[in-house]
Amino acid sequence: MVKGSSTVKQIHEIPVSILDLAPIVVGGTAAESFKNTLDLARHAEKWGYHRYWLAEHHNMTGIASSATSVVIGHVAAGTEKIRVGSGGIMLSNHAPLVIAEQFGTLESLYPGRIDLGLGRAPGSDQLAARALRRGLGSDGHDFPEQLSELRSYLNPSLGNRPMGVRAVPGEGLNIPIWLLGSSGFSAQLAGQLGLPFAFASHFAPDYILQALELYRSHFRPSEALEEPYAMIGINVFAADSVEEAQRLATSQQQQFLNLIRGRPGQLNPPVESMEPLWTAQEKAIVQSQLSYTVAGNKDTVREQLNRYLKLTQADELIVTGQIYDHQARLRSYEILAEVMNGN
Repeated sequence: MVKGSSTVKQIHEIPVSILDLAPIVVGGTAAESFKNTLDLARHAEKWGYHRYWLAEHHNMTGIASSATSVVIGHVAAGTEKIRVGSGGIMLSNHAPLVIAEQFGTLESLYPGRIDLGLGRAPGSDQLAARALRRGLGSDGHDFPEQLSELRSYLNPSLGNRPMGVRAVPGEGLNIPIWLLGSSGFSAQLAGQLGLPFAFASHFAPDYILQALELYRSHFRPSEALEEPYAMIGINVFAADSVEEAQRLATSQQQQFLNLIRGRPGQLNPPVESMEPLWTAQEKAIVQSQLSYTVAGNKDTVREQLNRYLKLTQADELIVTGQIYDHQARLRSYEILAEVMNGN
């Protein structure tokens, strides 16, 4: 059973995990992305990161992790002890039985290492969502019912699965379920069910403090948790100089700029300045969406992460960083590891 904490801790005192969006860079391929994902996961395990999560996105040419369960298996097979999971699976895209079976399979293959993080958004545009659902028409409003059905496949005592249907493998396995969100809906639901909650502050930070308050105030102890346990997402770009870290961050800024322009694509190389690329309005939108971002050297990273921890009282951080060059990405996570290990 995981326990939450009501005391404010610093970065070297809490678990730190990685969210990998498996970026496909300009000039690269999905195959290269998967190779880099496994390489980063192996380094993350060596450096002491707690979890390694992958996210479900569809119809996006710059993200390779659409078949999320398959990539989780790839990472788990190539590592030894780090927890591997979804951040998250978009449940509205799937039959709950399928997810129960997929994650039951993963947990059976890699026991004690699999996390199931769930979101209720489609993780795609409307055309892709329609293609995924084959006309089922779910828009996330039935997420609580889908979640209840999924949980009952893993734990039949909850009693909300269709009669005569069993998840094999899956039934009876202890697979931690997390609820993910960027609003109050999943925060309140996670609290009521006594489940851990992860807030997507790395791209939608506006509601974070209200959502965390909702989660904590509605929390009811459960078999999974005695106390609330909240994880927050932060973009981290670390380098040996502040200037280099800020330059690396421009790849992600370009990615979000293309998203708000409706032209998502592969991850671009960094640039020396974003000023020629965006308007003042676009700059304000991107900077607002990415306000939970840390870009700097080791000292800057430590100081700013501790500031976010003081503000949110999070129990765990999950960090991501869309960095174009794989070696620079490794170095960024290595620097962060030195910070989280108290060096």
